[in-house]
Amino acid sequence: MHLIIYGPEGSGKGTQGKLLAEKLNLEVYTSGDLVREKAKQESTQEGKICRQALLTGQYVPDNVMFKLWQEKLESKDALKGFILDGFPRNIHQAEFLFSVISKVNYDVDKFIYIKLSDEESLKRLLKRNRQVFEGSGVSHDTEERVKKRLQVYHQMEVDLVDFFRKKGLLVEIGGEQSVDNVFEEIKAKLNIN
Repeated sequence: MHLIIYGPEGSGKGTQGKLLAEKLNLEVYTSGDLVREKAKQESTQEGKICRQALLTGQYVPDNVMFKLWQEKLESKDALKGFILDGFPRNIHQAEFLFSVISKVNYDVDKFIYIKLSDEESLKRLLKRNRQVFEGSGVSHDTEERVKKRLQVYHQMEVDLVDFFRKKGLLVEIGGEQSVDNVFEEIKAKLNIN
C-alpha cells in the first residue's frame, strides 16, 4: 500500500503515520528526515541548502527536494509500499511524485488529509518546542516561526487537497480529536481492521 498523510504541523500526521506503519508493516518517508539527513553533509551543495532551510524555518526549494525524493521513490523498498509524510506539499511536487512513480510502476492508494485549526496547531507546536537541528539551541517552534510556516502551508493546501480529490484519492480526517480516535477514523475510512 502506498499512502500519503497530509496536514498542518501539529496535526499528528507523524504519530498517525507511525501507527499506520506498524499496523500495515510499512516504512514512513518524511521530507524532514530527508532534509535533516542531507543537512549533515555540509560539504555538499544540497547539504548547505538543507541546513540553511532548517536554520531559517523556510522550506527547501523544490529542485533540491526532488533530488532527495527521486532517490527514495525509485528505491526497491519504495516498491513494497510506504507512507509519505510531508511530501508532496504543493501541486508541482504532486505532479513530480506521479511522474516518478509511473516510471517505476506503482500508484498512490490514498491521500489522508488530517484537518486542524491554526489555533490548535500553534498550541501543540509551542508545547513541543523542537530545536532546528540537534544541538543547535535554537527553537524551531517559536510562535513567529510556527505562524510563518502555517501561512506557507495554507498557500498550497487548497490546491493540493483539490488535486487529490479530483483523482479520487482524498480521505478527510478530523484532527482535533484524540490520537486514538484519529487512528480509528483513519482505519475505518481505509477499511483496515
